[in-house]
Amino acid sequence: MGDDKVKADALEILGMFQVLPLLVVFDLDYTLWPFYCECRSKREMPSMYPHARGILYALKEKGIGLAIASRSPTADTAKTFIEKLSVKSMFAAQEIFSSWTHKTDHFQRIHTRTGVPFNSMLFFDDENRNIQAVSKMGVTSILVDNGVNIGALRQGLTKYTENVNTSEKNKQKWRTKFSKSSSSSEKNVENS
Repeated sequence: MGDDKVKADALEILGMFQVLPLLVVFDLDYTLWPFYCECRSKREMPSMYPHARGILYALKEKGIGLAIASRSPTADTAKTFIEKLSVKSMFAAQEIFSSWTHKTDHFQRIHTRTGVPFNSMLFFDDENRNIQAVSKMGVTSILVDNGVNIGALRQGLTKYTENVNTSEKNKQKWRTKFSKSSSSSEKNVENS
């Protein structure tokens, strides 16, 4: 499937959702591309997974921000590859550094740089430990097996919508409960 076809399919999927994330964050190794940066030379020409570029273009066209969160120990190689692939300008934030924090530091920096709340982000990664840690921050996180693809995008948007709907229901419950308890305390004050 070519980039234009993937982009069209991704745009169609994006059009099915009323609520979209403000920012989509991607890991690099085995998420956007099929290798570890530290096993490659900066002189090589990298390639992305077949659907990755079309998905990036579709998200950008919809006005959704993009960011990178990578724990690569060879940030210089990763940044070189991003430039060689001509996608550097697409990303509002590029947090590429080695870390033992399962990307929580990366997301703190992305949040600081973009101002986007964690619950308005969607994240794709190939490592479950990163998915678990970042999910606890309130980020909708999707584990990818074979790189980001149309199926993962659909899954991510579906889960993001479910999380937003759950959050809204909880807010409504809280508002209802708060307004009832507030009303009953006002009545108690009036009756005294």
